[in-house]
Amino acid sequence: MKRILGIAAAIALFGAGTALAHGFKAGAIEIGHPWARATAPSAPNGGAYLSLTNTGTTEDRLVGASTPAAEKAELHTHLNENGVMKMREVAGGIPVPAGEAVKLAPGGLHIMLLGLKQPLVKGAHIPMTLRFEKAGTVEVEIAVEAAGQAAAPAEGHSMGAAGAGHTHNAAPAQKQ
Repeated sequence: MKRILGIAAAIALFGAGTALAHGFKAGAIEIGHPWARATAPSAPNGGAYLSLTNTGTTEDRLVGASTPAAEKAELHTHLNENGVMKMREVAGGIPVPAGEAVKLAPGGLHIMLLGLKQPLVKGAHIPMTLRFEKAGTVEVEIAVEAAGQAAAPAEGHSMGAAGAGHTHNAAPAQKQ
């Protein structure tokens, strides 16, 4: 009877884990659902989005990103200059205050992928390295969503068993 209950509990936990969005961790920084919009076949650039939550007691800063999917990845924001919206690189990185969350989303802060080596296709997953001032580096996986996606899908979206509900640390790679 204990064995049957143990198996049932394991199945229930596995099922709950696959319903969670993918997340990663670097030191005190939790990185939630990294994603990008699919691009047109001729698009030279794309954007990546995610949430950063600082669970620590001191501010940290996202200072850079890189991916083999693009020649360059830059931290960008949108600015309104005399009624014209423009994208600009964020000088000095993106601060993540202690105990707060920062959202990188369309129309605001984002990671600009310059010189895409191939189009971003819905359903694909691309590797990206994020660099933090204090937390160090962490490898994340960017999930490519539909081209018209305005924000990250609901936290309970289905990704299948691979990659769902997992966390990665910056220092020795360990699943939590």
